[in-house]
Amino acid sequence: MHADVVTCPHCGKRNRVPAVADGTPRCGNCHQWLPWVVNAGDQDYADVVDTADVPVLVDLWATWCGPCRMVSPALEKLAGERAGQLKLVKVDVDKAPATAQRFSVQGVPTLLVVDHGETVARQSGAAPVAVLRSWLDQVLAKDTSTKG
Repeated sequence: MHADVVTCPHCGKRNRVPAVADGTPRCGNCHQWLPWVVNAGDQDYADVVDTADVPVLVDLWATWCGPCRMVSPALEKLAGERAGQLKLVKVDVDKAPATAQRFSVQGVPTLLVVDHGETVARQSGAAPVAVLRSWLDQVLAKDTSTKG
């Protein structure tokens, strides 16, 4: 599995953040939670998404999609706000056609919230960060209220 380098928003230290890990990533220097933003494809989707210990926001997108490029910074902002509580996984549908087909993606961006391998919410199209934050808060609140 690959690891991405993430700069800690708290202390500025650069950290290697693996695509798959037990728990959630913390800064090696200040020990604060790090935003967990990784890429996945057909070969590693199940390992990266379905085995995560936290809910996963899956961004099914394409490089040629203007709305996808517009919504990406909003999703990364949400991942930063929810560091330690959420994992953002970006899946390029052109490079991962089996994953796109698995979720019957008709248009991009398509967003999924996956918790322990189960899709608990889905939304198509780009939206402003405030709308996405509200949607995510509702989904995560509903998901935690149905557990235990």
